[in-house]
Amino acid sequence: MSNAELPSALRVLIVDDHDLIREGLVGAFAREEGTDVIGAVGTVADAVAIYHDQHPDVVVTDLQLQDGTGLDIIRTIRQTDEKAGLVVVTMHSGDDQIFAAMEAGASAFVGKDAPSTEVVRAARHAAVSPRSFLCTGLAGAMMRRMNAESTRLSSREHDVLLLLADGANAAAIGQQLYMSESTVKSHIARIYQKLGANNRAQALVTAMRIGLLSSVQRRES
Repeated sequence: MSNAELPSALRVLIVDDHDLIREGLVGAFAREEGTDVIGAVGTVADAVAIYHDQHPDVVVTDLQLQDGTGLDIIRTIRQTDEKAGLVVVTMHSGDDQIFAAMEAGASAFVGKDAPSTEVVRAARHAAVSPRSFLCTGLAGAMMRRMNAESTRLSSREHDVLLLLADGANAAAIGQQLYMSESTVKSHIARIYQKLGANNRAQALVTAMRIGLLSSVQRRES
């Protein structure tokens, strides 16, 4: 659908359980020519009921609601309507929330610290491309996820890391974990590769920085 094919008035449903924020979003759309807020509610149940009754072009919803989450609304609507525009607007704009919204079937994700014009832009995008996820923080979130996955250690590698942090050498680690010294050295090489380290000290510093050494700290206490 092109911009020229959009309806003359974009019909929007606002869902937020905070009165001030809900009214603020209603006002933001009221100031925009070519938009019509058909309802403003604070619960999942009301949002789903109004959607099925009036079929707005776009639903703009918060994540945390009184009787559930905005993701409940998105999943419920997306099950029956692939063309629905579904926008998340939330103060909880971490990587986990971004990916959860995308996986639920949202069309766009906007933080509440963004200007109201960005919310309106996301709604217009959602009406045109409901299954194309729009989020200014998505690229950074993807990079962080890939970096986290690349540094994820296996259970055995983590056991070796714990003993490295205790100061054990490959032979001692092999004795404690019932592995050959050559197998231990292979695990150590993979740990260094995943952590981008050239030696034990660099590996331990990196592991501590990204939180892999919390159990080592408990072990040494």
